[in-house]
Amino acid sequence: MKPIFLLPAAALLFGSFAASEEIKSFRDEQSRYPRVRTAAKEKDDALRRMFEEKKISYPPRAILFRAFKKEALLELWASDKARGPLTLVHVYGICATSGLLGPKRKFGDTQVPEGFYELDWFNPQSNFFLSLHISYPNTADRILGSHTNPGGDIFLHGNCVTIGCIPITDEGIKEVYWLAVQVRTAGQRHIPIEIFPARLTEDGFKALAESHPNQPELLAFWSNLREGFNLFEKDHRARKITVTSDGKYRFGEESSLAGAAELLDEHRGGA
Repeated sequence: MKPIFLLPAAALLFGSFAASEEIKSFRDEQSRYPRVRTAAKEKDDALRRMFEEKKISYPPRAILFRAFKKEALLELWASDKARGPLTLVHVYGICATSGLLGPKRKFGDTQVPEGFYELDWFNPQSNFFLSLHISYPNTADRILGSHTNPGGDIFLHGNCVTIGCIPITDEGIKEVYWLAVQVRTAGQRHIPIEIFPARLTEDGFKALAESHPNQPELLAFWSNLREGFNLFEKDHRARKITVTSDGKYRFGEESSLAGAAELLDEHRGGA
C-alpha cells in the first residue's frame, strides 16, 4: 500500500493565504492606475445593478464577449458558474470601425480580425482611456494570414476612433475593463471574445453570400465561424476550440471558463 502523506494544518492555511494574496494582488495592482480607479468609482454600482437585474452574482464567475462587425454590437454574456449556460447581460455599441467585412490577414490592411480570441492582457494607460488586448494573431491567423507580418496590437478600447480595433466609447470601456479586472481576480484566466462579420443566422449568412459573390475562400471561412456561432446559439455554452493544420476552427465539448488566478503580463505598451 502506498503511504498517505497529510499536510500540516499550518501548511494548508499558509497555502490558502498565499493564494488569496495572489488573487488579491491583480486587482490591487490595477487599482494603482488612476483610470482604473475612476472606472471602479463610476461604474461599480451600475455594474452591480446590471447583474442584479439578470439575477447573476456580482462579480460573476465567468464572462464571454461576442462582437458583430456589420451590426456594430458587442455582447456581454455571464454566469454564476464556470460551466453551464451563460446569460446575455448587456449589449454595447461599437462606435467606429475600419476595413471591410472579412478577417485580418496582414499588417496594415486596416481589418478588424474575425475569429475566436481572448482578452489576454490589460492596458491601464491606454491612448484610448483603457484597453484590453485581443489575442490576434491566433493559430488560425498565423496559418491563413501573412507568414512574415500578420500585424498585431488589436484592442478592445475606449474613444471612437480605430484602425483594426474595437472601440466602445470611454464609458463602455470603463464598465468592461473594471468587470474584466474583477473576474480575472476571482479566477477566470481566459476571457473569450468571439468576433464575427455579422450575425451568422441563416438569413445573415445568406446576405453575406449575396454581397460577396465569387469569393469561395471567404465564404468557407465564414461557414467555419458559423459552426461556432450556431453551437453557442443552441445552448449558450463556451466550447473548447482548437485549430487544424489547415487553419480551420474545430469545436469540441463544453469548456470551463475558470482557472487558478494569476497575474497577467506587465503592461506592454500599444493602444
